[in-house]
Amino acid sequence: MKTHKTYLVYLAATAAMLLWASAFPATRYVLGYYSPTSIMLLRFVSASVTLLVIGLIRKIRLLKVRDIPYFVASGLSGVFLYSFFFNRGSVTVVAGISSFIIATSPVYTLILSRIFLKEKVRLICWIGVGVSLVGLAAVTLTQTTEFTINFGVFLLVLAAISSGIYTIIIRKLTVKRTQTESITYTALEVTTYTILFGTVGMFFFIPTTVSEISNSNILVNSLVVMMGIFPSGLAYLSWSYALAKADNVANVTVFTYLIPFISAVIAYFWLNETFTIYALIGGFIIIAGMLMTNSRGSRKSQSSNEELRINNEE
Repeated sequence: MKTHKTYLVYLAATAAMLLWASAFPATRYVLGYYSPTSIMLLRFVSASVTLLVIGLIRKIRLLKVRDIPYFVASGLSGVFLYSFFFNRGSVTVVAGISSFIIATSPVYTLILSRIFLKEKVRLICWIGVGVSLVGLAAVTLTQTTEFTINFGVFLLVLAAISSGIYTIIIRKLTVKRTQTESITYTALEVTTYTILFGTVGMFFFIPTTVSEISNSNILVNSLVVMMGIFPSGLAYLSWSYALAKADNVANVTVFTYLIPFISAVIAYFWLNETFTIYALIGGFIIIAGMLMTNSRGSRKSQSSNEELRINNEE
């Protein structure tokens, strides 16, 4: 890879990482003005419009009728349920902690792929799963007061599981179905239609959102829209460019493991959020487990897993 291309690839990966990391503290901030469901709706309406415009420019294909149920399922799990659990959980869990919990999503993807897709999983992967779950337990204990676990942690785990389910569904749409059939949909098509279907389900919250808009302000409303355009839209484009142009995908996907740490730093300076040294150690353990799970050669589908992560971001 030429030097200038290397620079652009890493710049794109860094931009995606920073945008995704900013979504965690941004959600916490906006929760002071909007309910979790209203944030869902406003954010993903913005994301849908952004991806539709990009899709029209890139001339994405229409869905095949046979695949609509898959996209409804992916939108329900990867957008609607993920956002619902994530936003609800973020009400009581600080951004740094929530980003570490969401980072365990590949664990559930691996377990589900073994159960439903019958994929072979090497021993190092299962060790990584165990390590990550130990880290998750450590982080969870830091959110326990008077022997009562913060319910938000449970909701965030459900968000991570929802993301894992989404990845399994999407893999059905992006792998070869026969020896002669090529990949069914591109990553842009998958993301666009998944977000569209997930957003439609959020229309139920329109009355609540309309009533809350009057209690907000231009700055907060602009921030919600930006969350839809940047972490949910443009970050995806940057990430897709980095994956497409990189000589070694592993050199790019390693950037994603920095997201929880960057998120914690942003939350510290923006929201004055801090968490204990034990939570930080637990976070390091989670990431160590993820590195083991996605080590080179440990899974055939490593690159596809990383490419299909929204953000999630989410």
